[in-house]
Amino acid sequence: MSGSVNNFKFSTLVDILRYRALYQPAQLAFTFLQDGETESSSLTYQELDRQARAIATQLQSFGATGSLALLLYPPGLEFIAAFFGCLYAGAVAIPAYPPRRNHNMSRLQTIVASCQAAVGLTTTSLLTNIREQFAQNPELAALRWLPTDNIARDQALDWQEPTLSSDTLAFLQYTSGSTGTPKGVMISHGNLLHNSALIHQCFEDTCNSIGVSWLPPYHDMGLIGGVLQPLYVGASMVLMPPVAFLQKPLRWLLAISRYKATTSGGPNFA
Repeated sequence: MSGSVNNFKFSTLVDILRYRALYQPAQLAFTFLQDGETESSSLTYQELDRQARAIATQLQSFGATGSLALLLYPPGLEFIAAFFGCLYAGAVAIPAYPPRRNHNMSRLQTIVASCQAAVGLTTTSLLTNIREQFAQNPELAALRWLPTDNIARDQALDWQEPTLSSDTLAFLQYTSGSTGTPKGVMISHGNLLHNSALIHQCFEDTCNSIGVSWLPPYHDMGLIGGVLQPLYVGASMVLMPPVAFLQKPLRWLLAISRYKATTSGGPNFA
């Protein structure tokens, strides 16, 4: 199934981001509020496309096309670049909760054993913390780890566009595991575009829409609503760490007011 945006037909999320980078290159795609209040980083659609191509080039050099890639990231825009880097490489992304230091990593081990991931993507600092626990976690130690925050942007020039279709797997969404063993759901590009089209039909969002989200992007609501839907319509999204909201919920409303957001949401407890 193909998705229709602005009267153009797209089959994959890669098609859409390439289109945004070409026709809305300077538009702010994502802004990150590190403490829920202070802007610490941002990405235009052109910059996101370039970073995704650079990460994809590195993955392709590993022979990771068609492989499964575990994504472990702290809150920030690095996760978004890595997620699209996987898609650009034809790899299947597996978003996961980043492990806390000295915290039980059984959920991660279960996920890696379940899906047989070959590659792990993360940041340099988080990789240092994870490596300290490799001795107790052989499944994680066996992955080929790639810190994506220090990949040279000029590698984007060497990107080879993979053959993708609406049926190509985009990512695996794992359940939380809070009520049992985490289970993975296979989600294709076509699934995502169909879902985004329905959200677009309901919300009637446009490229002039502005969103605010504190939801974790490795969870379904945060990923779909906070990352993929803005891309689908070519809008701008302001993100903050979940903990920034939990510590001071007023930050959510202040960000909505400050950025004149048109779309935002969260679970009932919020």
